[in-house]
Amino acid sequence: MIEITNLKKNFGPNEVLKGINLKVNKGDIISIIGPSGSGKTTLLRCLNYLEKPDEGIITIGEVSINARKVHKKDIYTLRKKSAMVFQSYNLFQHKTALQNVMEGLIVVQKKNIKEAQEIATELLRKVGLEHKTKAFPSHLSGGQQQRVGIARALALNPEVILFDEPTSALDPELVGEVLSVIAKIAKEGKTMIIVTHELNFAREISDRIIFMDNGVIVEEGSPKEIFVEQKEERTKQFLKRMVPELDYSI
Repeated sequence: MIEITNLKKNFGPNEVLKGINLKVNKGDIISIIGPSGSGKTTLLRCLNYLEKPDEGIITIGEVSINARKVHKKDIYTLRKKSAMVFQSYNLFQHKTALQNVMEGLIVVQKKNIKEAQEIATELLRKVGLEHKTKAFPSHLSGGQQQRVGIARALALNPEVILFDEPTSALDPELVGEVLSVIAKIAKEGKTMIIVTHELNFAREISDRIIFMDNGVIVEEGSPKEIFVEQKEERTKQFLKRMVPELDYSI
């Protein structure tokens, strides 16, 4: 489904990704955890070429791109395979919730307005915002804006949804409403890669968890393997600091 081979990314002298290798099967839910600055978000942004990798091969479905010889057409094709949910929502402020979800359907998928409106309305209902179709982002809470962002991502029917710390900009009381929507989508078998600091959520929802630090994948495994049976000392240190009294059983 998704394969990343020797992915590298530098920002000037700073080597952010140091040769990432990763495979994701169709329907898998992968959570990426790790300290700030470990390369998690950069990895996600490289997957749909919001950041251009310096080296490596990215394959999503039947589309494969080599960073050393990439063309604009290839990037466009790859981007159609995924959709991104951003931590800062990235909604069009001058468009309503409904129009935000319709945008990709009309511009990317060339659907007519009536069909786009029907799909967008159904997706807003799915994320619990059927009563906010005419609301502008400035009149929505952070949690509601993020749910519009999720509906917008679903509208494109992508092969994989990429979540970049989807709750990090939210007030604590709004986190749950967004996580519950993501959990609902997860049950439908959609392939998802989630960068998150919500460790309890990650271990409940994930098929596999990736722990990154300093631009490399330190350890990966099932929730039990990462939270209970860690092999790497660096993973143990991180979890001990994040969840000092971890009591976890499957």
